Amino acid sequence: MLNTKFDELMEFPCAFPFKVVGDAHEALTDRVVAVVQRHAPGDYSPTVKASSKGSYYSVTIRVTVTSKDHIETLYTELANIEGVRRVL
Repeated sequence: MLNTKFDELMEFPCAFPFKVVGDAHEALTDRVVAVVQRHAPGDYSPTVKASSKGSYYSVTIRVTVTSKDHIETLYTELANIEGVRRVL
């Protein structure tokens, strides 16, 4: 489990932006939304940007989170997506 201080720094529920950086693949955005839907069902419109060389995509998605554990679970699950390099 991650040892974060989100519970000390934030009030819940709140909108929290996750930035997922992964290999440039058309399914990356769908995979990110699928993981988020499992943990925080809603209507999402993530933004996607390609890296300068086009090798990576960064997908930014704002999620309404309800607790420190909720954020940590999402970080962990998003990081486990195939092709993901970083979750910020």
